[in-house]
Amino acid sequence: MSPAKRTKKDDPDGEQSPEQAAAAVKAAEAEGPGGASLDEGQAPPTAASAEEAKAPKPGSPAATEEAEQLRDEIDETRERLGDTVEALAGKADVKGQVKEKVEERKEELRTKQAQAKVKLNETQAQAKENPTPIAAGAGALVALLLLLWLWRR
Repeated sequence: MSPAKRTKKDDPDGEQSPEQAAAAVKAAEAEGPGGASLDEGQAPPTAASAEEAKAPKPGSPAATEEAEQLRDEIDETRERLGDTVEALAGKADVKGQVKEKVEERKEELRTKQAQAKVKLNETQAQAKENPTPIAAGAGALVALLLLLWLWRR
């Protein structure tokens, strides 16, 4: 049994000594990917070497096109990242948010104040045009107060 395939059943303590661990690593490297044994001095294939075999030659039209696509992707990513950072900075700026909300409320109050002034001016104009309802209301109030005063006596 190779040291790489040793289990806790083989080792009573359940632990490997440093020598056993080194031997297990060597055996695993010698087996290569998929359990195939590598020849002495042969390096295991890597993902980078596979990518290099597929990559276009520098200076070729395919390489130039690929480089342009990568630049475009990078520019798009930078733009999205900038927008994201800007949004996060806005969320983190509590003082700025408070100021913005205060300004919104002030504007709402100014609008309501202007509406109230318009309504007041309309009411004043109606009172000047036709003072009878106001005089009648005032007369009724005086009569009511007089009745209450007489009743309590």
